[in-house]
Amino acid sequence: MAARLLLVVQNIRKEFVSLSYRKYSSEGGNVRRGLVLGVYFDGDKKGDIKLTPAAENFDRRTSGKFGCLLQKSGPPLKRGRSRILYDLDGCYGTVAVVGLGKHIECPKVDEHENIDQGKENIRVAASVGCKNLKDLEVDIIELEDLGQPEASAEGGVLGLWNYTGFKNKAKQKKIPQLCPHGELDRNLWNKGVVKADAQNFARKLMETPGNHMTPSAFAKVAKEELSKNSVAVEVRDKAWAESMKMGSFLSVSKGSEEPPVFLEIKYCGRSDGSNPIALVGKGVTFDSGGISLKSASKMDEMRGDMGGAACVVSTINALALLKVPVNVMGFIPLCENLPSGSANKPGDVVIAMNGKSIKVDNTDAEGRLILADALCYAQNFNPQFILDIATLTGAMRVALGTAATGVFTNSSVLWQRLESAGATTGDRVWRFPLWKQYTKEMSETTGADLNNLGKGTGGGSCTAAAFLKEFVSSGDWMHLDIAGVMSSTGESPPYISKGMSGRPTRTLIEFLCQLSCQ
Repeated sequence: MAARLLLVVQNIRKEFVSLSYRKYSSEGGNVRRGLVLGVYFDGDKKGDIKLTPAAENFDRRTSGKFGCLLQKSGPPLKRGRSRILYDLDGCYGTVAVVGLGKHIECPKVDEHENIDQGKENIRVAASVGCKNLKDLEVDIIELEDLGQPEASAEGGVLGLWNYTGFKNKAKQKKIPQLCPHGELDRNLWNKGVVKADAQNFARKLMETPGNHMTPSAFAKVAKEELSKNSVAVEVRDKAWAESMKMGSFLSVSKGSEEPPVFLEIKYCGRSDGSNPIALVGKGVTFDSGGISLKSASKMDEMRGDMGGAACVVSTINALALLKVPVNVMGFIPLCENLPSGSANKPGDVVIAMNGKSIKVDNTDAEGRLILADALCYAQNFNPQFILDIATLTGAMRVALGTAATGVFTNSSVLWQRLESAGATTGDRVWRFPLWKQYTKEMSETTGADLNNLGKGTGGGSCTAAAFLKEFVSSGDWMHLDIAGVMSSTGESPPYISKGMSGRPTRTLIEFLCQLSCQ
C-alpha cells in the first residue's frame, strides 16, 4: 500500500511541471520557435486594423513584410480568431496572429456580463494562438503581453495544459515551453503564470482517477507541494477525528476501506499575529452516492468531487509563491463515499462535532455531512471569516450551467469583493439567497435536529447552503457551490480544455490578493 502510494505521488509530481520554468532539450536537433502577436480590428474594412506595440516592432523588424502579408492573407481577424503566417523571420518559423476585438484604451467591466471583457479577450486570444502553435509541434512559444501581461500569461498557460495521466509516453503530446516576448511587466506576467499554474494543479488533482487519488494520496501530494513553499500541513487520521467527535464526517467514510484523512494547512503571510482567513474544501475523492447509489452514467466524473479541496490546496500554494501578506488556514476533510455493509443507510442519525443530530435521508448528500464538522472545527481558530468551497449540488449546474460559481453568504461586503475578483479573472460568481424558508425545510424533521435533504422539490442548492449555515455559529461566512463549474465542455471559457476545470481557483487567489491590499 505504501509503495503504491509513493509511486502515485511521484508520477503526479513528475507530470506537474510549471510551463514557465520547464526547460527544453533539443537533443541535437533544431529548436522550432513560434511567436504569438495580437491585432485589433475596429471597423468593417481591411485597413481598419491596429497592431499591438509588440506586433508593430515585429513589423519593423521584418521591414513591413509582416503587416503586408497579414493584409493579404485574408479578411481582418475577429476577436478570438487566429491566423498562422510562415517564414517571416529567421528566428520564428511560424507566427500566430490573434484577434483582440476592438481597441479600447480604458476597458471597463461590462455591468451586464459582469466581466472585464478586455482581459477576457486577451486570455482567449493568447490561448488560441498558443494552441495553434502547439498543434504545429513547435518547441518554444513566445507570447507577447497583448496589452495585459497577467491575462496573457493566464490564457497561454491554461490553453496549453492538457491531462495526459497514464497514457503511453509515446502518445502524449508535448507541451511547448512558454516564454514572454518583448518588453513587459515581468511581475504581472509571473503573477498570471502562478495563478494559471495553480488552476492547472487543481485540474490535475481532479482528473487523477479515484484509485490513484485516494484520501491518503491526496494528503501526500498536498503536503509535498505545500511544504516546498514553507506552508505547514498537519495530516490528521481517523483516531484524531474520533477524538474531535466528528461523527458526521466519519459516518461518510464508513463504507470505504480507505481511511479518512483531515488536512489542516497553515500559511503565514503576515507576522503581526492577525487572525487567519479559513478556507474549507470538500474532499470526497470518489463519490458513488453510497447506498443511495448514483446512476452509472458519467459516475466516473465523481473522481472530481474533491474539487473544493483541490482549489483550497492550489490557492494556498499560489499565495505562498506570490508571498501575499495574508494569514490563511485550510481545513480539508478527505474520504470516499462508497456502498458496503458498514456504509451510512438512509434514515441513519449521526452526531456532528457541535452536538447537532442529523438524519441522513440520502447518502448521496454526503458533502454537507463532511463539511459540517470541518466548519465547526475551523471556528476554533477565531478566523476573520470562513469560506467553504464544494462540488455540492447538481441543482447548481441546473441553475447556472457552467457560467458561474454559486455563492451564498451572510456578508454583503465579502460578496462585493468576491464578485469584483470574479469579474477581473473572467471566472464569475453569482449570489443566491440564504432565506429562513430554506433553513425551515432542513430543520423540520422528526427524531433529529436536521435532515440532510430538504423537504421541498426545488431549491436544492439553497437548502444545502442553509444546512451548512447551521454549523457556523457566528461571524462572516461564504459558501461556494462549484458543482456547475467542476468540468468544462471545452467551449466556455475556450481556454479551458474539455475535462475537469479547476475553477474558480484564480478567482479565490485574486480575491485574497485584493483583500490583502485592503
